[in-house]
Amino acid sequence: MFSDVLDQYDWNATTDMIMAMTSADVERALTKSHLDDHDFMALISPAAAPYLEQMARKSRAITEQRFGKTISMFIPLYITNSCTNSCVYCGFNHHNKFKRVILTPEEIEQECKAIKKLGPFENLLLVTGENPKLAGTDYLEKALQVCRPYFSNLTIEVMPLSTDDYKRLTYSGLNGVVCFQETYNRNRYKIYHPAGMKSNFEWRLNGFDRMGMAGVHKIGMGVLIGLEDWRTDVTMMARHLSYLRKTYWRTKYSVNFPRMRPSESGFQPNVVMSDRELAQLTFAFRIFDPDVDISYSTREDHKFRNNMATLGVTTMSAGSRTEPGGYATHVDALEQFAISDSASPDMVAEDLRRLGREPVWKDWDRVFDIADAKSN
Repeated sequence: MFSDVLDQYDWNATTDMIMAMTSADVERALTKSHLDDHDFMALISPAAAPYLEQMARKSRAITEQRFGKTISMFIPLYITNSCTNSCVYCGFNHHNKFKRVILTPEEIEQECKAIKKLGPFENLLLVTGENPKLAGTDYLEKALQVCRPYFSNLTIEVMPLSTDDYKRLTYSGLNGVVCFQETYNRNRYKIYHPAGMKSNFEWRLNGFDRMGMAGVHKIGMGVLIGLEDWRTDVTMMARHLSYLRKTYWRTKYSVNFPRMRPSESGFQPNVVMSDRELAQLTFAFRIFDPDVDISYSTREDHKFRNNMATLGVTTMSAGSRTEPGGYATHVDALEQFAISDSASPDMVAEDLRRLGREPVWKDWDRVFDIADAKSN
């Protein structure tokens, strides 16, 4: 399990290594065709700031070589804000006093129909709070079955599950799983996750191994920018990605590094990342792993997302609502966080085409699904 691998790396020593990188380290990394974690640290270090234009050019060239000029489009559907966790930065915190919503199968279907009116989406991300008693695997299985007739690709962002549960859901239409470790700083993890299922650092961290063992087609990973030193956190994630690629090599991977947005929690970020630093991180990840899918959500504003659409990003959301039932059935429910890009899917797609990019609404077909293969 990766928790054993992570024990080999010291957080503070990694931070010191990043800050000690020089221009020579950066230049060496930019000449290599296969990078290791030392090279990645060089590219995200302060020493790499003067090389941003060079990094951008290389990132764009690699992206076009591997992905062409396409941007895969997806939309999230929040189906419950019921949660047993006490994450200090999240609007769904168990202690926040507001009415909790758990969508019924009928309401989920209404939401699917409303989303299809927004645009030709085929990639749906189902999102929940973490409440295994009221919205556990049985509930998720039913939700996937309801959504399957409307969408070709179904991904979930839910509580970490067991290997057997992940495998079970693949037979109900599951294609991918997204999970945010939030921070890899084991010593400070409990500060942000003091109670609830999410407070178990190892269970969450090793969930990616369980996804791999279950044969999940695509695994998405991410850290929340605003909790701990972002350079150290993303280095740990890069190491994690390298481990997963070697161990579960049949699986596809995506990364996401959202910056913290305002929520009902009122939590203020400990770390603020500038647009320039987020661009540097995006370029570094593309150069480090040419085949990883890099996703930007509507946490980032419209102008910045447009600027990055030609330089390394390969997946974007559009028209997002972060409250359960936000598209049709519960438009007044509490959102998890405030979005930054409120542009319509049509507007996002139009801007992408103007930038010479082709929005792709469908990149997976049901014919490849385990569930459909079994039924046939």
